[in-house]
Amino acid sequence: MTDGSGLTARQTANRLWCAGHVVEALAPDPFCLCRFTRHVQHIHSVPKYGSDPLAWLDAALAIYESGRFDVLFPTQEQVAVLASVPERLHDRGVVTAVPPFSALAAVQDKVSAFHTLTRLGLPQPRGSTRPKAWTAFPAYVKEPIGTASGGVRRVDSPEELAQVSHAGTTLIQAGVDGPLAMCQSVFDHGSLVAFHANLRTGEGANGGASHKESVDLPEARTWLGVLGADLAWHGALSADVIVTDAGPSFIDINPRLVEPENAWQAGIDLVGAMLDVGSGAHSGQLSGRTGVRTHQLLLAVLGAAQRGSGRRGVAAELLGAYRKSGPYSGSVEELTPAHRDPIALAPLAMASVSALIWPASWSWFASGSVENYALTLEGWEQILAGLART
Repeated sequence: MTDGSGLTARQTANRLWCAGHVVEALAPDPFCLCRFTRHVQHIHSVPKYGSDPLAWLDAALAIYESGRFDVLFPTQEQVAVLASVPERLHDRGVVTAVPPFSALAAVQDKVSAFHTLTRLGLPQPRGSTRPKAWTAFPAYVKEPIGTASGGVRRVDSPEELAQVSHAGTTLIQAGVDGPLAMCQSVFDHGSLVAFHANLRTGEGANGGASHKESVDLPEARTWLGVLGADLAWHGALSADVIVTDAGPSFIDINPRLVEPENAWQAGIDLVGAMLDVGSGAHSGQLSGRTGVRTHQLLLAVLGAAQRGSGRRGVAAELLGAYRKSGPYSGSVEELTPAHRDPIALAPLAMASVSALIWPASWSWFASGSVENYALTLEGWEQILAGLART
Protein backbone atom coordinates (compact mmCIF):
# COMPACT_ATOMS: atom_id res chain seq x y z
CA MET A 1 0.00 0.00 0.00
CA THR A 2 1.26 3.49 -0.83
CA ASP A 3 0.33 4.69 2.67
CA GLY A 4 0.22 3.12 6.11
CA SER A 5 -0.71 6.19 8.15
CA GLY A 6 -4.33 7.03 7.47
CA LEU A 7 -7.76 5.59 8.18
CA THR A 8 -8.23 4.52 4.57
CA ALA A 9 -4.98 2.57 4.67
CA ARG A 10 -5.97 0.87 7.90
CA GLN A 11 -9.36 -0.19 6.53
CA THR A 12 -7.88 -1.27 3.20
CA ALA A 13 -5.38 -3.46 5.02
CA ASN A 14 -8.27 -5.19 6.80
CA ARG A 15 -9.96 -6.01 3.52
CA LEU A 16 -6.78 -7.15 1.76
CA TRP A 17 -5.76 -9.39 4.64
CA CYS A 18 -9.23 -10.92 4.92
CA ALA A 19 -9.07 -11.69 1.19
CA GLY A 20 -5.89 -13.69 1.76
CA HIS A 21 -3.24 -11.19 0.65
CA VAL A 22 0.09 -10.50 2.33
CA VAL A 23 0.07 -6.76 3.00
CA GLU A 24 2.99 -4.35 3.46
CA ALA A 25 2.83 -0.56 3.60
CA LEU A 26 4.94 2.54 2.97
CA ALA A 27 5.14 5.24 5.64
CA PRO A 28 7.60 7.85 6.95
CA ASP A 29 6.60 7.08 10.54
CA PRO A 30 7.51 3.62 11.87
CA PHE A 31 4.72 3.95 14.45
CA CYS A 32 1.98 4.78 11.96
CA LEU A 33 -1.57 3.46 12.32
CA CYS A 34 -0.88 0.33 10.24
CA ARG A 35 1.91 -0.64 12.63
CA PHE A 36 -0.78 -1.60 15.10
CA THR A 37 -2.43 -4.44 13.25
CA ARG A 38 -1.48 -7.99 12.42
CA HIS A 39 -3.03 -7.40 8.99
CA VAL A 40 0.11 -5.54 7.84
CA GLN A 41 3.26 -7.63 7.77
CA HIS A 42 5.85 -4.88 7.37
CA ILE A 43 6.17 -1.07 7.30
CA HIS A 44 8.75 0.27 4.83
CA SER A 45 10.33 3.63 5.60
CA VAL A 46 9.94 6.28 2.88
CA PRO A 47 10.33 10.09 2.79
CA LYS A 48 7.29 12.19 3.67
CA TYR A 49 5.16 12.43 0.58
CA GLY A 50 3.57 15.85 0.94
CA SER A 51 6.42 18.25 0.25
CA ASP A 52 8.72 15.92 -1.74
CA PRO A 53 6.61 13.48 -3.77
CA LEU A 54 9.44 12.75 -6.23
CA ALA A 55 11.72 11.52 -3.45
CA TRP A 56 8.83 9.40 -2.17
CA LEU A 57 8.36 7.98 -5.67
CA ASP A 58 12.01 6.95 -6.00
CA ALA A 59 11.88 5.16 -2.64
CA ALA A 60 8.52 3.52 -3.35
CA LEU A 61 9.58 2.10 -6.71
CA ALA A 62 12.85 0.77 -5.27
CA ILE A 63 10.95 -1.02 -2.49
CA TYR A 64 8.34 -2.36 -4.94
CA GLU A 65 11.04 -3.88 -7.16
CA SER A 66 13.13 -5.32 -4.34
CA GLY A 67 10.13 -6.90 -2.65
CA ARG A 68 8.75 -8.62 -5.75
CA PHE A 69 5.26 -7.33 -5.02
CA ASP A 70 2.22 -8.09 -7.14
CA VAL A 71 0.37 -4.76 -6.74
CA LEU A 72 1.14 -1.21 -5.64
CA PHE A 73 -2.19 -0.28 -4.07
CA PRO A 74 -2.86 3.50 -3.98
CA THR A 75 -4.52 4.24 -0.65
CA GLN A 76 -3.93 7.98 -0.44
CA GLU A 77 -2.80 11.06 -2.33
CA GLN A 78 0.27 9.30 -3.73
CA VAL A 79 -1.97 8.62 -6.72
CA ALA A 80 -1.03 12.10 -7.98
CA VAL A 81 2.66 11.38 -8.49
CA LEU A 82 1.98 7.85 -9.73
CA ALA A 83 -0.36 9.22 -12.39
CA SER A 84 2.38 11.61 -13.57
CA VAL A 85 4.84 8.83 -14.51
CA PRO A 86 2.92 6.13 -16.46
CA GLU A 87 5.94 5.18 -18.60
CA ARG A 88 8.11 4.76 -15.54
CA LEU A 89 5.52 2.52 -13.89
CA HIS A 90 5.21 0.45 -17.07
CA ASP A 91 8.98 0.08 -17.42
CA ARG A 92 9.28 -1.07 -13.80
CA GLY A 93 6.44 -3.57 -14.18
CA VAL A 94 4.31 -1.83 -11.55
CA VAL A 95 0.74 -3.11 -11.37
CA THR A 96 -1.60 -0.43 -10.04
CA ALA A 97 -4.80 1.51 -10.81
CA VAL A 98 -4.39 5.25 -11.36
CA PRO A 99 -6.08 7.70 -13.75
CA PRO A 100 -4.45 9.53 -16.67
CA PHE A 101 -2.63 12.58 -15.36
CA SER A 102 -4.79 14.94 -17.40
CA ALA A 103 -7.86 13.49 -15.67
CA LEU A 104 -6.29 13.78 -12.23
CA ALA A 105 -5.21 17.38 -12.85
CA ALA A 106 -8.81 18.24 -13.71
CA VAL A 107 -9.94 17.52 -10.14
CA GLN A 108 -6.80 17.45 -7.99
CA ASP A 109 -7.06 21.05 -6.82
CA LYS A 110 -10.32 22.65 -5.75
CA VAL A 111 -10.26 25.41 -8.35
CA SER A 112 -9.73 22.97 -11.23
CA ALA A 113 -12.42 20.67 -9.82
CA PHE A 114 -14.86 23.60 -9.64
CA HIS A 115 -14.28 24.43 -13.29
CA THR A 116 -14.52 20.77 -14.34
CA LEU A 117 -17.83 20.27 -12.53
CA THR A 118 -19.12 23.53 -14.00
CA ARG A 119 -18.22 22.41 -17.52
CA LEU A 120 -20.06 19.11 -17.07
CA GLY A 121 -23.06 20.61 -15.31
CA LEU A 122 -22.64 18.69 -12.05
CA PRO A 123 -24.61 20.30 -9.22
CA GLN A 124 -22.40 22.22 -6.79
CA PRO A 125 -22.73 25.29 -4.59
CA ARG A 126 -22.53 28.66 -6.27
CA GLY A 127 -18.90 29.72 -6.31
CA SER A 128 -16.29 32.18 -7.56
CA THR A 129 -12.52 32.44 -7.84
CA ARG A 130 -12.76 36.14 -6.89
CA PRO A 131 -13.39 36.09 -3.13
CA LYS A 132 -13.04 39.87 -2.73
CA ALA A 133 -16.20 40.37 -4.79
CA TRP A 134 -18.24 37.90 -2.71
CA THR A 135 -21.31 39.19 -0.83
CA ALA A 136 -23.34 36.10 0.28
CA PHE A 137 -22.74 34.53 3.69
CA PRO A 138 -22.08 32.05 5.18
CA ALA A 139 -19.52 30.88 2.66
CA TYR A 140 -16.45 28.67 2.50
CA VAL A 141 -13.04 29.83 1.32
CA LYS A 142 -11.02 26.95 -0.10
CA GLU A 143 -7.32 26.85 -0.86
CA PRO A 144 -6.51 24.88 -4.03
CA ILE A 145 -4.69 22.02 -2.25
CA GLY A 146 -5.90 20.62 1.06
CA THR A 147 -6.62 17.29 2.75
CA ALA A 148 -8.99 16.22 5.55
CA SER A 149 -10.76 19.61 5.67
CA GLY A 150 -7.40 21.37 5.52
CA GLY A 151 -7.40 24.63 3.62
CA VAL A 152 -11.16 25.19 4.07
CA ARG A 153 -12.43 28.04 6.22
CA ARG A 154 -15.97 29.17 6.91
CA VAL A 155 -16.61 32.90 6.83
CA ASP A 156 -19.81 34.53 8.08
CA SER A 157 -19.26 38.18 7.21
CA PRO A 158 -17.31 40.51 4.92
CA GLU A 159 -15.03 41.29 7.87
CA GLU A 160 -14.11 37.61 8.31
CA LEU A 161 -13.59 37.29 4.57
CA ALA A 162 -11.22 40.25 4.62
CA GLN A 163 -9.11 38.52 7.27
CA VAL A 164 -8.55 35.46 5.10
CA SER A 165 -5.26 35.52 3.26
CA HIS A 166 -5.73 35.02 -0.48
CA ALA A 167 -2.33 33.80 -1.55
CA GLY A 168 -2.69 32.78 -5.18
CA THR A 169 -5.99 31.58 -6.63
CA THR A 170 -8.64 30.52 -4.11
CA LEU A 171 -12.23 29.38 -4.42
CA ILE A 172 -15.18 30.66 -2.43
CA GLN A 173 -18.49 28.80 -2.38
CA ALA A 174 -21.86 29.38 -0.79
CA GLY A 175 -22.96 27.24 2.11
CA VAL A 176 -25.74 24.72 1.45
CA ASP A 177 -28.04 22.97 3.90
CA GLY A 178 -28.31 19.23 4.33
CA PRO A 179 -26.44 16.18 5.63
CA LEU A 180 -23.01 15.27 4.29
CA ALA A 181 -22.72 12.10 2.22
CA MET A 182 -19.53 10.40 1.08
CA CYS A 183 -19.68 8.83 -2.37
CA GLN A 184 -17.06 6.30 -3.41
CA SER A 185 -16.53 4.80 -6.83
CA VAL A 186 -14.13 2.74 -8.92
CA PHE A 187 -13.77 3.18 -12.68
CA ASP A 188 -12.28 1.02 -15.41
CA HIS A 189 -11.07 3.41 -18.13
CA GLY A 190 -14.18 5.58 -17.79
CA SER A 191 -16.69 2.83 -17.00
CA LEU A 192 -18.22 2.88 -13.51
CA VAL A 193 -17.74 -0.57 -11.96
CA ALA A 194 -18.36 0.07 -8.25
CA PHE A 195 -20.26 2.70 -6.26
CA HIS A 196 -21.23 3.24 -2.64
CA ALA A 197 -22.63 6.13 -0.61
CA ASN A 198 -22.97 6.71 3.11
CA LEU A 199 -24.15 9.55 5.30
CA ARG A 200 -21.91 11.04 7.98
CA THR A 201 -24.17 10.51 11.00
CA GLY A 202 -21.50 11.46 13.53
CA GLU A 203 -18.59 13.89 13.25
CA GLY A 204 -15.16 13.05 14.61
CA ALA A 205 -11.87 14.93 14.71
CA ASN A 206 -11.26 17.46 11.94
CA GLY A 207 -14.67 16.83 10.40
CA GLY A 208 -14.06 13.15 9.74
CA ALA A 209 -16.93 10.67 9.89
CA SER A 210 -16.95 8.91 13.24
CA HIS A 211 -20.33 7.30 12.38
CA LYS A 212 -21.76 6.38 8.97
CA GLU A 213 -24.91 4.87 7.53
CA SER A 214 -25.14 3.48 4.00
CA VAL A 215 -27.70 5.10 1.72
CA ASP A 216 -28.91 4.93 -1.86
CA LEU A 217 -28.04 8.06 -3.86
CA PRO A 218 -28.83 7.26 -7.50
CA GLU A 219 -28.49 10.89 -8.62
CA ALA A 220 -25.00 11.14 -7.15
CA ARG A 221 -24.09 7.82 -8.78
CA THR A 222 -25.27 9.11 -12.15
CA TRP A 223 -23.39 12.39 -11.87
CA LEU A 224 -20.20 10.69 -10.68
CA GLY A 225 -20.52 8.35 -13.65
CA VAL A 226 -20.72 11.39 -15.94
CA LEU A 227 -17.55 12.80 -14.40
CA GLY A 228 -15.63 9.53 -14.61
CA ALA A 229 -16.70 8.87 -18.20
CA ASP A 230 -15.72 12.35 -19.37
CA LEU A 231 -12.27 12.06 -17.77
CA ALA A 232 -11.77 8.39 -18.78
CA TRP A 233 -11.06 7.81 -15.11
CA HIS A 234 -9.22 4.68 -14.04
CA GLY A 235 -9.14 3.64 -10.39
CA ALA A 236 -10.81 5.16 -7.35
CA LEU A 237 -12.74 8.43 -7.36
CA SER A 238 -14.58 9.81 -4.32
CA ALA A 239 -16.74 12.84 -3.64
CA ASP A 240 -18.34 14.64 -0.72
CA VAL A 241 -21.87 15.85 -1.41
CA ILE A 242 -24.48 17.73 0.56
CA VAL A 243 -27.87 16.04 0.24
CA THR A 244 -30.19 19.02 -0.28
CA ASP A 245 -33.93 19.03 -0.87
CA ALA A 246 -33.15 19.57 -4.57
CA GLY A 247 -30.70 16.68 -4.75
CA PRO A 248 -26.96 16.15 -4.22
CA SER A 249 -24.60 19.12 -4.34
CA PHE A 250 -20.92 18.24 -4.85
CA ILE A 251 -18.60 20.11 -2.49
CA ASP A 252 -15.33 18.16 -2.83
CA ILE A 253 -13.72 15.66 -5.22
CA ASN A 254 -11.04 13.25 -4.02
CA PRO A 255 -9.08 11.37 -6.71
CA ARG A 256 -8.57 8.37 -4.45
CA LEU A 257 -10.18 5.70 -2.31
CA VAL A 258 -11.79 6.80 0.96
CA GLU A 259 -12.48 4.53 3.98
CA PRO A 260 -13.97 1.43 2.30
CA GLU A 261 -15.25 -0.48 5.36
CA ASN A 262 -18.83 0.83 5.39
CA ALA A 263 -19.11 -0.15 1.74
CA TRP A 264 -17.87 -3.65 2.51
CA GLN A 265 -20.36 -4.08 5.31
CA ALA A 266 -23.09 -2.99 2.88
CA GLY A 267 -22.00 -5.52 0.25
CA ILE A 268 -19.76 -3.38 -1.98
CA ASP A 269 -16.12 -4.49 -2.17
CA LEU A 270 -14.30 -1.35 -3.30
CA VAL A 271 -10.89 -2.83 -2.49
CA GLY A 272 -11.64 -5.92 -4.56
CA ALA A 273 -12.84 -3.70 -7.41
CA MET A 274 -9.54 -1.79 -7.30
CA LEU A 275 -7.59 -5.05 -7.52
CA ASP A 276 -9.73 -6.16 -10.45
CA VAL A 277 -9.20 -2.88 -12.28
CA GLY A 278 -5.46 -3.01 -11.67
CA SER A 279 -5.17 -6.54 -13.02
CA GLY A 280 -7.49 -6.01 -15.98
CA ALA A 281 -10.34 -8.12 -14.62
CA HIS A 282 -13.97 -7.03 -14.77
CA SER A 283 -16.11 -6.04 -11.82
CA GLY A 284 -19.64 -4.73 -11.32
CA GLN A 285 -20.96 -3.56 -7.94
CA LEU A 286 -23.38 -0.67 -8.11
CA SER A 287 -26.03 -1.42 -5.48
CA GLY A 288 -25.47 -2.37 -1.85
CA ARG A 289 -27.63 -2.57 1.26
CA THR A 290 -28.92 0.63 2.82
CA GLY A 291 -29.15 1.34 6.55
CA VAL A 292 -25.81 -0.33 7.39
CA ARG A 293 -24.25 1.52 10.31
CA THR A 294 -20.53 1.62 11.12
CA HIS A 295 -18.31 3.72 13.37
CA GLN A 296 -14.71 4.58 14.19
CA LEU A 297 -14.40 4.92 17.95
CA LEU A 298 -10.89 6.35 17.69
CA LEU A 299 -12.18 9.24 15.60
CA ALA A 300 -15.19 9.73 17.92
CA VAL A 301 -12.96 9.96 21.01
CA LEU A 302 -10.66 12.51 19.36
CA GLY A 303 -13.68 14.43 18.09
CA ALA A 304 -15.17 14.68 21.57
CA ALA A 305 -11.89 16.10 22.85
CA GLN A 306 -11.65 18.55 19.94
CA ARG A 307 -15.18 19.87 20.50
CA GLY A 308 -14.29 20.73 24.06
CA SER A 309 -16.50 18.05 25.60
CA GLY A 310 -13.68 17.29 27.98
CA ARG A 311 -13.17 14.10 29.93
CA ARG A 312 -16.92 13.52 30.27
CA GLY A 313 -17.38 13.64 26.50
CA VAL A 314 -14.53 11.21 25.91
CA ALA A 315 -15.82 8.88 28.61
CA ALA A 316 -19.35 9.04 27.16
CA GLU A 317 -18.07 7.86 23.76
CA LEU A 318 -16.17 4.96 25.32
CA LEU A 319 -19.12 3.95 27.48
CA GLY A 320 -21.56 4.16 24.57
CA ALA A 321 -19.35 1.92 22.44
CA TYR A 322 -18.94 -0.58 25.29
CA ARG A 323 -22.69 -0.72 25.93
CA LYS A 324 -23.55 -0.57 22.21
CA SER A 325 -26.02 2.20 22.98
CA GLY A 326 -27.02 5.43 21.25
CA PRO A 327 -25.21 5.86 17.93
CA TYR A 328 -23.29 2.64 18.59
CA SER A 329 -26.44 0.51 18.66
CA GLY A 330 -26.40 -1.89 15.73
CA SER A 331 -23.17 -0.35 14.46
CA VAL A 332 -19.98 -2.17 13.42
CA GLU A 333 -16.48 -0.92 14.30
CA GLU A 334 -14.43 -0.06 11.19
CA LEU A 335 -10.94 0.23 12.68
CA THR A 336 -10.55 -1.95 15.75
CA PRO A 337 -12.20 -5.37 15.32
CA ALA A 338 -10.71 -6.68 18.54
CA HIS A 339 -12.08 -10.20 18.08
CA ARG A 340 -9.73 -10.83 15.14
CA ASP A 341 -7.03 -8.18 15.62
CA PRO A 342 -6.41 -7.36 19.31
CA ILE A 343 -3.31 -5.23 18.64
CA ALA A 344 -5.54 -2.81 16.71
CA LEU A 345 -6.86 -1.61 20.07
CA ALA A 346 -3.49 -0.06 20.96
CA PRO A 347 -3.99 3.31 19.17
CA LEU A 348 -7.50 3.60 20.62
CA ALA A 349 -6.22 2.85 24.10
CA MET A 350 -3.40 5.37 23.82
CA ALA A 351 -5.64 8.10 22.41
CA SER A 352 -8.36 7.46 25.00
CA VAL A 353 -6.02 7.56 27.99
CA SER A 354 -4.31 10.67 26.65
CA ALA A 355 -7.62 12.44 25.95
CA LEU A 356 -8.93 11.57 29.42
CA ILE A 357 -5.80 12.96 31.06
CA TRP A 358 -5.25 15.91 28.72
CA PRO A 359 -8.09 16.52 26.22
CA ALA A 360 -6.01 18.97 24.18
CA SER A 361 -3.76 16.08 23.11
CA TRP A 362 -6.33 15.15 20.45
CA SER A 363 -4.52 17.37 17.94
CA TRP A 364 -1.31 15.35 18.15
CA PHE A 365 -3.09 12.12 17.28
CA ALA A 366 -5.30 13.67 14.58
CA SER A 367 -2.70 15.71 12.73
CA GLY A 368 0.23 13.30 12.69
CA SER A 369 -1.22 10.78 10.23
CA VAL A 370 -2.47 13.45 7.80
CA GLU A 371 0.96 15.09 7.67
CA ASN A 372 2.46 11.77 6.60
CA TYR A 373 0.43 11.49 3.39
CA ALA A 374 -1.20 14.85 2.55
CA LEU A 375 -0.03 16.51 -0.65
CA THR A 376 1.04 20.12 -0.12
CA LEU A 377 0.94 22.94 -2.65
CA GLU A 378 4.73 22.76 -2.78
CA GLY A 379 4.54 19.05 -3.54
CA TRP A 380 1.91 19.53 -6.25
CA GLU A 381 4.06 22.19 -7.92
CA GLN A 382 7.02 19.78 -7.77
CA ILE A 383 4.97 17.13 -9.59
CA LEU A 384 3.95 19.65 -12.26
CA ALA A 385 7.55 20.82 -12.66
CA GLY A 386 8.78 17.25 -12.98
CA LEU A 387 6.15 16.58 -15.63
CA ALA A 388 7.20 19.68 -17.56
CA ARG A 389 10.80 18.46 -17.70
CA THR A 390 9.85 15.11 -19.29
